[in-house]
Amino acid sequence: MTHLTGHERASYVQAMFTRIAARYDVMNRLMTMGQDARWRREVIRRASLPPYKSLVLDLGAGTGDLSFETLKQNPDSRAIAADFTLEMMKIGRERPTGRFALWSAVDALNIPFPDNTFDAVISGFLLRNVIDLPQALAEQYRVLKPGGRMISLDTTKPRPGPLAPLIAFHMHTIIPALGKLLTGEAEAYTYLPDTSENFLLAEDLAEKMRGAGFGEVAFQRRMFGVVAIHWGVK
Repeated sequence: MTHLTGHERASYVQAMFTRIAARYDVMNRLMTMGQDARWRREVIRRASLPPYKSLVLDLGAGTGDLSFETLKQNPDSRAIAADFTLEMMKIGRERPTGRFALWSAVDALNIPFPDNTFDAVISGFLLRNVIDLPQALAEQYRVLKPGGRMISLDTTKPRPGPLAPLIAFHMHTIIPALGKLLTGEAEAYTYLPDTSENFLLAEDLAEKMRGAGFGEVAFQRRMFGVVAIHWGVK
């Protein structure tokens, strides 16, 4: 799947997430051994939102986990959960807290909101899937208010080291097996390790963010270095 480019890749990704939407949250918990909830809490803390009536864009929101965490930590805020896979958002809206978020069908390369709109733009496992990373970063920069923060949670290319064989076994054997068992979609869960290994190193993504205009760019690795949280300020 990683050989696909342009709109062909975008169509593949959209269809894949439509197929796995019903089990997406369960698989996330299993693949990360429950750590993804902690990472999402950290994403929202790093957003450093204003105390009242902040407006947050959760880009590539899926079923809305980051939006719900935003509202939990900042009850006076408004969160727009935006995604281009309607089935994922449908499941998110049906969750008990689904009615508290605002939902919007959005292409991450062409965000339909004016310049300088949001106090923060957050995303979880989005950037490695976009077909034009510079354009996606430019759009996030554009819609942020001056002083607003962009925070990304995503996989990152694993670094060589003594744990590399164990990480490779988990990603290429355990995850596809779990995916096939729970969703019947082993192919979708070979996509994850393939895109992770073909995505940027955390340092290179940070440099791309600086190239898009973000300042105060930094990151922290998680889960033995295969996940990273990046942030920057407009």
